[in-house]
Amino acid sequence: MEQEKRQNARYKEIGKVFSSELCAIAGVLDDISLSGCKVHYSYPVVVDLESEYNLEISPASQYGSQPLKLRCTPQWVNEKEGNTFIGFAILYSPDSSRLSDFIKQLEKSSSDIFNDILA
Repeated sequence: MEQEKRQNARYKEIGKVFSSELCAIAGVLDDISLSGCKVHYSYPVVVDLESEYNLEISPASQYGSQPLKLRCTPQWVNEKEGNTFIGFAILYSPDSSRLSDFIKQLEKSSSDIFNDILA
């Protein structure tokens, strides 16, 4: 199976995603990188691929007390069995530096887990 090529490594991370422009109910963060993230909703959501959306991401790992505020644009949308999956590209955002710090934390955690397995 061919591995997907990405600009930045994606890290599995669970969290809540709020976007009043998309839906009044929170979605779920599936993974995140410096340049994008994948979100899903357990119900149908209408997504305009030509629009930009403000996302507030609250990771389950309790990174910081404030959600990451990111400006994103959808790259793709998949509907499956009543669920909506959305791949977002992250544009310039006020919390870009906090996002970078968060990704570094995920990289370190991932590296620590890998080193523990090898030990």
